Amino acid sequence: MTALLLIDIQQGLQETEFYGTERTNPLAEENCQKILKVFRENSWPLFHIQHCSTNPESPLHPTKKSNAFHPLVQPLEGEPVITKNVNSAFIGTDLENHLNMQDISKLVIVGLTTEHCVSTSTRMAANLGFKVTLISDATAAFDKVGIDGNRIPAAVIHDIALANLKDEFATIKTTEAFLSEISN
Repeated sequence: MTALLLIDIQQGLQETEFYGTERTNPLAEENCQKILKVFRENSWPLFHIQHCSTNPESPLHPTKKSNAFHPLVQPLEGEPVITKNVNSAFIGTDLENHLNMQDISKLVIVGLTTEHCVSTSTRMAANLGFKVTLISDATAAFDKVGIDGNRIPAAVIHDIALANLKDEFATIKTTEAFLSEISN
């Protein structure tokens, strides 16, 4: 069985000034919504993952309004919400137990950000034995300042994060390719 993991699709990750100066995939949340809609229509399992930062300055700190889920993927009543305060959706949570209890062996991962929580959760899921499909345009990355002080564009960060996950940890697909595949 396959489950959808919606990782950290929260309002605070719209605030590029905290995380960087630019972000890739402005339509990532819309693509997440498209995939979520199909999972809901088919009553397939899904899990909303919410990052609750321990940093009081973070837009994802539980005391901030921006910790809320993005309106496009707001959990419905009864849909499981797993909260975490580290990069992996599996550390300090009962996510793995939920997946195992439901005989889930495959995961579709979407969310934010490609280089942090999406990457960490994808790697860990694969290491735990789950077969992972990561949706490239339903994730997004922020630019970073490198160790030399130069800015690395968000698109480069995103592409490198996906390249590092490709084949070894996940199959990488676009939203269109994934939705086309599951509709056949």
